[in-house]
Amino acid sequence: MEKHLLSVISFLFVTVLFSACGPARQIRKSVRQSDVFNRYFTGFSLYDLRKQKTVYEQNADKYFTPASNTKLFTFYTSLKVLGDSVPALKYATRNDSLYFWGTGDPSLMHPDLKSTAVYSFLQSRPEKLCYVGTPLKINHFGPGWSWDDYNDYYATERAAMPVYGNVMRFKVQLDKTWEVQPRLFKSYFVEKPLLRRILPDLPATFLRDPSGNLFTFDSTGIRRGFMRDVPFRHTEQLLTEMLTDTLHKPVSLVTGTPRPPQQTIYSLPVDSLYVRLMQESDNFIAEQLLLLCASQFSDTLNTENSIAYATKTLLNDLPDAPIWVDGSGLSRYNLFTPRSMVKLLLKIHATIPQERLFRILPAGGQSGTIKSFYGDEKPYVFAKTGSLSNVHCLSGYVLTKKGHVLLFSFMHNNYTAPVSEIKREMEKVLRLARDRY
Repeated sequence: MEKHLLSVISFLFVTVLFSACGPARQIRKSVRQSDVFNRYFTGFSLYDLRKQKTVYEQNADKYFTPASNTKLFTFYTSLKVLGDSVPALKYATRNDSLYFWGTGDPSLMHPDLKSTAVYSFLQSRPEKLCYVGTPLKINHFGPGWSWDDYNDYYATERAAMPVYGNVMRFKVQLDKTWEVQPRLFKSYFVEKPLLRRILPDLPATFLRDPSGNLFTFDSTGIRRGFMRDVPFRHTEQLLTEMLTDTLHKPVSLVTGTPRPPQQTIYSLPVDSLYVRLMQESDNFIAEQLLLLCASQFSDTLNTENSIAYATKTLLNDLPDAPIWVDGSGLSRYNLFTPRSMVKLLLKIHATIPQERLFRILPAGGQSGTIKSFYGDEKPYVFAKTGSLSNVHCLSGYVLTKKGHVLLFSFMHNNYTAPVSEIKREMEKVLRLARDRY
């Protein structure tokens, strides 16, 4: 009887042991024995939120170029520094003049952010409007950005007070006429047919002068419905010209004005920026968010100050110190480890409700940059992508069939295969995690 009881207990112990270890072993096998992952430099970390323990890691302590996974650092910093609404501008009145300063808010007349708070405020004021040049202690571009990206939306210039999203939006109407927003730029266009006669299917071509705002446009064979956003060269003088044109009242540029006690105007809910940051992977929004954070503790808008504050006070317990230089991840100087990414995800999850977090993040098969992958009857992956040439990362959360939450970070560098091959291999692992936990 005792022997039989001992056998039953031993059997149950082994069964429980194997059932507990089985999923972890399967995950380990699917990552370690992957022909795709083994050909390149892959890092992986998987963490069980319910048990508060790491399931499996591979190269998790190695540094990788994160690309837009950097936006998760920007997101967390913004969550901790900014309130529920975006501080849009600071102002003070003196005699018959209203002086105002930028905070880094990107929403003023942005073509895709519906906020009229600042416009309505400035338009309705009876005082003379004076924009005070802001001590913006950064370059328009981030450190390590590719010099020839200036012509593309993803490298839009940073500014203390952006307007129109710091882009010129070109649109072709149904009758093939075209319009430009802001309209001030229409006189800056030069139409030059290039190769259209030889290559009729060549897409519409734009090229901005690197040092100014002269746009060359090939309009031959233009198609209805075409739209293109091209960054313009931001200057404070141009800003006041555009505000004057849009508000239909003069706006002066002043410098060296002492800053008296100020009041703040707020524009829109911060989640409006966070959704665009995560789902569209908008580099411009990311960079401006770090400037917004800097505006909360300094008159000097400085990306480095925000990063220094975050790394010293918010991220000082990461397993590996982040090498972090910009808000968007455009720079290849950024370096993070998969296990630090998972620790960051843990901090984010503890900061805001899960429902809100999953609404902000791209959802597999449903929204954002993972709309075409990780899909099923309902989303089970909520994560941020990061892509540069030969770099693809994905960090976020897996919602299992049992309703548990797993945190993960996949980081791939120096691969030469099509990125779809990397994504399919990651999908196998994440589906396994969803089904087995």
